[in-house]
Amino acid sequence: MSGGPPRPSGVIRAVIFDIGRVIVRINIPRSFAALGTSLGLSPEEVLSSLQRDPVWEDWEDGRVEPHAWHQHVMQRFHLSLSFEEFCATWNRALDPDTILKDDLFAALSRRCRLALLSNTDPIHVANMQQNFSFIRYFPVRVYSCVVGATKPSPVIYRKALSELNVAPNEAFYTDDLEPFVEAARQLGIHGFHFRGPDSLDAELRRLGLLENE
Repeated sequence: MSGGPPRPSGVIRAVIFDIGRVIVRINIPRSFAALGTSLGLSPEEVLSSLQRDPVWEDWEDGRVEPHAWHQHVMQRFHLSLSFEEFCATWNRALDPDTILKDDLFAALSRRCRLALLSNTDPIHVANMQQNFSFIRYFPVRVYSCVVGATKPSPVIYRKALSELNVAPNEAFYTDDLEPFVEAARQLGIHGFHFRGPDSLDAELRRLGLLENE
């Protein structure tokens, strides 16, 4: 009989977290409802349209600066928001009530190094670093818009490993998207598909990264 997933081949020295839908709740309607008003688009249609936009990859890879992105979105959706209004609207996608709480990161930080690994943009990065308390527990923050590569590219995972100064089998990574978890596994990282705080907590305890209650 199986005793659960295999233990990683190395001692885990670092835990790497995705951000969106793992730490931070994403609220698409609250953010994108205003962007679709002029064209009668739903928030989901706005998001789909943006993700199909040929500029989207450049935006997440950091090749488009925020004011240029603002102008691009205003033209695409026939809007006239100021840059400040646009940033406020864009950042409403990040719910301040986080999924994972600071006490988890505080406990983990006493046993290993922590890193963030996220496909994200400069506007969201600035907002998170100013307004979310969990940021202080992460000495390593690897953002696609800084690295110039997005998951599942091996480049961004290797950047996190390099910044953490650990081998792949010494790192644990969790993400809500299975393809991104699998990309980490292909590099030898212990990947865990995030489905909620309880299953993550159980896995971290199984690996000895948290004390069992």
